[in-house]
Amino acid sequence: MITVVGIPGHRRVELFRAAVVAAGRPAPAVVGWRDVCAGDFEMQPSALVRLESPGEDPEVDRLLRGADRPAAHGEVVGLAAWYAGFVAAARRVERAAAGPLTTPVDELAIMFDKRRCHALLRDRGVPVPDGFAAGDYGQVRAAGWSRVFVKPAHGSSASGVVALAFDRARVSAYTSAALDGGRLFNELRVHRYTDERTIAAIVDRLGADGLHVERWFPKAGHDGRVFDLRVVAIAGRAAHVVVRTGRTPLTNLHLGNARGDLAGVRAAAGRERWAAALATCERAAACFPGSLHVGVDLMFAPGYRDHAVAEVNAFGDLLPGLLVDGRDTYATEVEALVSGSWRPAVGVAG
Repeated sequence: MITVVGIPGHRRVELFRAAVVAAGRPAPAVVGWRDVCAGDFEMQPSALVRLESPGEDPEVDRLLRGADRPAAHGEVVGLAAWYAGFVAAARRVERAAAGPLTTPVDELAIMFDKRRCHALLRDRGVPVPDGFAAGDYGQVRAAGWSRVFVKPAHGSSASGVVALAFDRARVSAYTSAALDGGRLFNELRVHRYTDERTIAAIVDRLGADGLHVERWFPKAGHDGRVFDLRVVAIAGRAAHVVVRTGRTPLTNLHLGNARGDLAGVRAAAGRERWAAALATCERAAACFPGSLHVGVDLMFAPGYRDHAVAEVNAFGDLLPGLLVDGRDTYATEVEALVSGSWRPAVGVAG
């Protein structure tokens, strides 16, 4: 028996439930994040507990932040408080669970802190861009790097990410963030800013919750667009790959970008470089040995001569319609559970 902690009725929960039933197993029990946040929940006696994303529910977001009002649609606010609340809620599930979690809370906490995740990957020999922690625009500017990605330490889905380029006295930025009446919002399109005061105001607003700054890793292009890869590693093996293409440095698919030609990218990279890139993704996944699955964002440099990992995502397996050997990500995860090819690890990332 499996219990899923998530947003009841959300497609993430329903897709996983459907995969479990299709494998001939009993439908998972579902516990809602709202109930976990309120401390009013009971866990079924389950062999495994799956933590699913708490996103896309304004009330859960409010409860995790400990706020007195819900955030407005798309508002970027209280990321550090959200992170603390999320980890505390996951710990509550961990204590109540009769069985192990398919994503241990220790590993979840690292993946949702870009500074810690970057440091862990670097220390384990996984190629990542140079990076440092910052708290405001002045610290980013003072580093002297000509091109950087500024990321909220606890953000996701490119929310608040700013791609910054400095050229002498001029500065430009690409970001989906926009200020409105003194509040910051994440929009479903990418803006380009050239006014430094506006850019500084956006970065400073994000900096209150902590920033992770990376040296800009130039991305390879294919079919006239830059791209990166979302690679889902399941039971330690790189399984499903999506090419994410865009006309700006931000390639997340929900920002008006598109899936690219996987076969074309593989051919352009060549067999050896493609295999090396997937091996890097598996090394990144090995940094989180207790997790059934992780989503690894990997970047190729122009010419495919080099590659680096941008991020590792705890909930990076929502890739609808992408089949490998006839299975989507959820069916592949269930197969790993049923076959015993994945078992909870004793040691976790740290």
